[in-house]
Amino acid sequence: MKPVLGKLGRDIPAMIGLALVLAVVLLALLSPWLAPYPGDASASHLVRRLKPPTHAFPFGTDNLGRDILSRVILGARGALQVAFTVVGIAMAIGIPLGLIAGYRPGPLSEAIMRFTDMVLAIPQLILALAIAQLMSPSLQSAMLALSLTYWPFFTRSVHAEAQRLSQSLSVDALRGIGASPWRIVFLHILPNTASPIIVRATIGLGFTILTAAVLGFLGMGAAPPAPDWGLTIAQSRLYLPGAWWYALYPGLAILLTVMGFNLLGDGLRDLIDPRLRRSR
Repeated sequence: MKPVLGKLGRDIPAMIGLALVLAVVLLALLSPWLAPYPGDASASHLVRRLKPPTHAFPFGTDNLGRDILSRVILGARGALQVAFTVVGIAMAIGIPLGLIAGYRPGPLSEAIMRFTDMVLAIPQLILALAIAQLMSPSLQSAMLALSLTYWPFFTRSVHAEAQRLSQSLSVDALRGIGASPWRIVFLHILPNTASPIIVRATIGLGFTILTAAVLGFLGMGAAPPAPDWGLTIAQSRLYLPGAWWYALYPGLAILLTVMGFNLLGDGLRDLIDPRLRRSR
């Protein structure tokens, strides 16, 4: 473990990503205490609407007089909740399908992978928008739509590893001593696919936050007065370019959070598979 952490520690972009991720996680956990005006998650103060950044309101205020700094901090919890929920559901669907398809080639394996390829052929955002349109706009609808469009990435990653491991000598030996397929798949193959799963999940968290923000911007995600980053940017359009701070700070929150997960995911990928190492 120490050599692995040492290699990761020498990867400066990965450490920057880790620092950003930890900062967002701490913001999410401590948001009720860190937000200067926690009541501004839903309250309105029209007498101080659209004030530029000041000492009292470092990020300015929005069209209802709410402190944008507080809403950015409070929005971190919702962003991470969406990301972890979506990636968790996608893993629960995609990993078992990838294991089944990769362990035993046949008609079932072909059917799973062809359906996976079909879903992957459609851009995730377009497919998520189509699914979200079939349901009433809400945060739960957005999470379900994103979950139903992200599982193929796990299926594809796990399928490749499971297919390789199923042809190894150790798995042949387990078959020879009469081990059941379920025991082989879940106790021997699955643990050895953990590395690509972790990398895919880390990158997927950032991508999900970005896609959820787009859905919120288009009115398919969180509903007012939720302190959602994408929704805040959508509401700011009517007041640009005058109230530039209204869109700037939620946009920076999305940028830094997504960049943190992507840098960390790239670092983990380089550590696990040096053949895919970034050019430095």
